[in-house]
Amino acid sequence: MDLKETLLNLVKPLCDDKDVVSVKQMESLNENEILLYVYASSNDIGRLIGKQGSMATSLRQMMQVASKIEKCRVTIKFESL
Repeated sequence: MDLKETLLNLVKPLCDDKDVVSVKQMESLNENEILLYVYASSNDIGRLIGKQGSMATSLRQMMQVASKIEKCRVTIKFESL
């Protein structure tokens, strides 16, 4: 299962500027951790994080369920372009 593609499929419909949305996987110091960065415009990042981080928390919970297959932990960071 490609967790990067799964996260992109979750966040892209939530964004206005779908052309600039991307997800990149970075190296983590922990071998059991997958580090994913979501890049989008600043308006879309605000929408993806949500009020008091509610949307970001929901996205993280969904990705934790998806990562159970890989037997690893997923960390998601949000960055504006």
